[in-house]
Amino acid sequence: MQVELKRVDKDFHLRAVGSAGVAVDIDGAEAIGGHNAGARPMELFLMGLGACTSIDVISILRKQKFEIEDLSISIEGDREKEKVPSLFTDIRVHFTFKGKLDESKVKRAIELSMDKYCSATATLRKTANITYTFSIEQTDQTETH
Repeated sequence: MQVELKRVDKDFHLRAVGSAGVAVDIDGAEAIGGHNAGARPMELFLMGLGACTSIDVISILRKQKFEIEDLSISIEGDREKEKVPSLFTDIRVHFTFKGKLDESKVKRAIELSMDKYCSATATLRKTANITYTFSIEQTDQTETH
């Protein structure tokens, strides 16, 4: 795996490009001279965790013939205070599903992702306590199960 980063302005704005050729803008906080032109580096860790576990959960549920109508994830991370580097200590992940879904299957899919398959979770868990919750907005979608 390889990524490339290029400085965009005279301050902290960078553009990163991965193997798919998709650009991601990254910038520092205004407090240090950034311009809000991209995600903060530590936000990208949380975004990566959310994307990694989402891909796992969607894949697991699809294999079980469940179709998710909608999925959103909210992630909050706490970092060490007054310490450099300031590592994540606690991360809370909440999944919100919409669809005709079996609660026990959703719970198991999340557990498998977060405890076994998600590389981002495994990496961040080395310094942070990661917890997760979920909710389901049930719909009348025809189940193909």
